[in-house]
Amino acid sequence: MVIVILGILAAVAIPKYYDLQNDAKSAAEKGVVGGVRAGIHTYYAQNKAWPANLDAAAASSTASKANAFFTVVLSQGGITSEWTKNASSQYVGPAGGIYAYSNVDGSFVEQ
Repeated sequence: MVIVILGILAAVAIPKYYDLQNDAKSAAEKGVVGGVRAGIHTYYAQNKAWPANLDAAAASSTASKANAFFTVVLSQGGITSEWTKNASSQYVGPAGGIYAYSNVDGSFVEQ
């Protein structure tokens, strides 16, 4: 009887644990987006102009120590993992969100 109860609990808990991993990735992605947006506005406050680019990383690349993303607006050195860059101003987060930066109005929005 105890084994049956443990089996039922495991069957219920495993999908919830999987969802926690996805929720954590989504929350981490949103945290980075918030930091990038704050960095964009800080850059504007200091320079009276929106940054031309958020980083010098190559398009169609993955973030790494040698190819960090958001280095222009994040003072700690940028993001070095789990993000990819589709185009010169389009990024994909670890949870799959696609974000685009516009240097016309400083927006960094999900598409």
